[in-house]
This record gives sequence, structure tokens and C-alpha cells, in this order.
Amino acid sequence: MEIINWSSILESLLFAAGDEGLSLKQIVEVLEVDEPIARNIIESLRQEYEQDAKRGLTIVELAGTFQLATKKEHADYLKRLVDSPSTTTLSQASLETLAIIAYKQPITRAEIEEIRGVKTERPLQTLMSKALIKEVGRAEGAGRAYLYGTTKEFLDYFGLRSLKELPPLPEKVQEEFVQEEADLFFEKFQESINS
Repeated sequence: MEIINWSSILESLLFAAGDEGLSLKQIVEVLEVDEPIARNIIESLRQEYEQDAKRGLTIVELAGTFQLATKKEHADYLKRLVDSPSTTTLSQASLETLAIIAYKQPITRAEIEEIRGVKTERPLQTLMSKALIKEVGRAEGAGRAYLYGTTKEFLDYFGLRSLKELPPLPEKVQEEFVQEEADLFFEKFQESINS
């Protein structure tokens, strides 16, 4: 009979859940165990992390959810990573999404996906995590989708004083050319940042 390594399973679940974390109820349901057993598994994994100085993670409970988090004593190194210029590069998908938002803001995710022709959930998450875009309101109508716009950090990142410094798009431009023009603009900025 195979022995179940609950700590390993919980670690995987918490990693997959990311910043959203997992509630005790979710852990109970997924592991198919009683609440006291789930609490013991959580505490056991937390102790493993705390007792092993070679580990850089811990488990925290925030707003009723359990999450993997980095240890506080590594904060200085994490700050250096965030501040490092090499971590500021953006993928092509993120650049395309950012260009569309910059030129069309405020804009919903569905509108961005319509222009790009592909899903934009990941690029939006990346841009939000880098604080280059933010939710600026809700659209009217059914569902009241989030509207996205650029931030001050966006201007700083690309060395702009205001959105008025974005290169103008040609008049009567067709939608498929908006992306091309924006890509060229952001490609030039990306090259100047990386050089």
C-alpha cells in the first residue's frame, strides 16, 4: 500500500494556487480529509519550512487563506531582484497587450482579446504585477467587465511624461494595424532599456 505524502501534496496545491491561496475548506475538499487532519497537515508543512534553514519558503495565513510565501529574512535579496533591470523585460504578448491598452484605454479584456485574436489573461496578470496597468473602472452593461488603463509606472518604464508622447497612429487606421504600430513603438523602447 502506497504511503501518501500529504505535505508534498499540500505544497503542490499551495504553489498552484499562487497568490490566491487556499482556504481550509478547499484543502479539506481536495485532500478529502477531515478539518483537524487538514490543520495538522498544514502545521506539519509549516514546521518543515521553519525548521529547515535551507528552505526559503514558509506558509502564511492571510484573510482566511493559506499561501506559500518567502521568508522575511530574504527580503533584501527579493527587493534586489525586483529592482534589477534584467527582470523588467516583457514578453511579446505582454507588449502587445500593453500597446493596445495604452492606445485604447479604458478597455476591457474582451476588447483586447478581440484586437489581439488570442486570450490575454496571462499578459494582463504580468502587466498588473509589474504595475504597468491597473483597473480603472467597470464597463456599462451586462457583467460590468473591468476596464484597464496604464499607470504612472507605465510612463516611468517607457520614459514618457504623459500619454500624449505616445507616437500618433495614422488617421483612419484599421484595427489590425493598431497592433503593428504599437509593437514598433514598444520594441524601440524595449531595445533602449535593454541596451
